[in-house]
Amino acid sequence: MVNDLGFCLGLTDVRKNLPSVYVAVCGRRDAHMPRNVQKDFEASKAWLLKDEVIARGKVYYAKLIKGNSMFLAPRMVPVFNAIWGLPKRKEKDELSENARSVLKVLRKEWEMATADLRAETRIKEKKDLTAAIDELQRKMKVVPQEVVYVPKFTYIWTLAEARFPTEIALKMDRETAVRELARCYLSICGMTLLGDLSKTFGFYRWEAGRANHQLVDEGFAERVSTGVYKLNTH
Repeated sequence: MVNDLGFCLGLTDVRKNLPSVYVAVCGRRDAHMPRNVQKDFEASKAWLLKDEVIARGKVYYAKLIKGNSMFLAPRMVPVFNAIWGLPKRKEKDELSENARSVLKVLRKEWEMATADLRAETRIKEKKDLTAAIDELQRKMKVVPQEVVYVPKFTYIWTLAEARFPTEIALKMDRETAVRELARCYLSICGMTLLGDLSKTFGFYRWEAGRANHQLVDEGFAERVSTGVYKLNTH
């Protein structure tokens, strides 16, 4: 599924206008995530499937855009990294102190459980460690490598460059990356309306428009009206 689409969300439902593992597990487009997910069969099944996919390491998984957990096909990792990733030279200026501490430990140890990371970095509050890990995920620096339930529940964290070294090392300029993401998004949706691309991914309107115009010039997309594009199937 992920390799066919290019990317998808994790445990989200019909209220997010993107494909997700949960909706796929449910097998219906109108699926709604229940409040008590622990007792819901479909939510539990999607959660366990997510854990298995993480352990296999064939697709990229992390909290990325707007804090959403996402699965990426390997071919899309350079695209997302070019747009949201952070070069090493900018880490000192743009990462928080806690995030830099986590990154320093993982570059030394390569992998570590959440509790061990907290002890090693000496971050007192659990919420502060969680915020630091989320920050590093958004910047495509850190990913979960495994989910462990015994003797207690925890994530094992590792570096994104350790999990996907070839894809992270591949360089791409932002304009190309935005165009390729627009291509993938249009392939998934079939048609996009005015502001869809910029709203979904947080792009400037002019940036999203330029990407769509480039797809039209290629013959990949067809412009239906202002801001409305559909996949060219001819």
